[in-house]
Amino acid sequence: MHRLALLAFPLLLAACSGAERLSRLGDEPQMAGVTNPTSDPRWRPVSMPMPNPQDPPLANNSLWRPGSRTFLRDQRAAAVGDIVTVLVSIQDEAELENRTIRSRDNSEGMGLPRLLGLESSYARLFPSGIDPSQLVQANSTSGVNGTGAIRRNETVTLRVAATVAQVLPNGNLVVTGRQQVRVNSELRDLTVGGVIRPQDIASDNTVRHDRLAEARIAYGGRGTISDVQRPRVGQELLDIILPF
Repeated sequence: MHRLALLAFPLLLAACSGAERLSRLGDEPQMAGVTNPTSDPRWRPVSMPMPNPQDPPLANNSLWRPGSRTFLRDQRAAAVGDIVTVLVSIQDEAELENRTIRSRDNSEGMGLPRLLGLESSYARLFPSGIDPSQLVQANSTSGVNGTGAIRRNETVTLRVAATVAQVLPNGNLVVTGRQQVRVNSELRDLTVGGVIRPQDIASDNTVRHDRLAEARIAYGGRGTISDVQRPRVGQELLDIILPF
């Protein structure tokens, strides 16, 4: 029974750790929603030196509005429902290498030559006899040698039109957009979302993806080709529940 319990224990651990993955069996990886960063318990306000406040410039008898890009009106997105083009240009390259070597050798010993006068009773408790000065002796040795390496090179260049979904009290814009392209039986799906400043929108009503705060960019697809590249549901199930 003890051996069966020892064999079943890793299986129970694997089942518990894979419960969350099992609930997502067959689903695409979920992206985190755009949330308020200050709701994080680890968030702390930042205090920085600030310039002295200045009065806004007077614009009496002038048809030109401060911050406007055109003579009549600003063509950039500024209100809910306006459209802005997000330029996605990701060139990600990372190369990491690390190695860890650790070793430890322990030796412990304990004896009780005298203990409240009970040493005379050792012979009755242990007929074969013991040495009170060497009651406990333990030795242990452990070692770890690990090597890891990561090499990644990704390039993504896209353009997607997003809609202003919300105007925050400080004037920043919450944008979200989705684009789908279907070729034969393969569907490509691009989603983008985040928070931008109106000042970061260029005169041609475009904004770079690295100007998006809380950016969420996903580029994937589904269809006949994606189905062939993805493992079957049975294989994913075995990867979750098997401990080895």
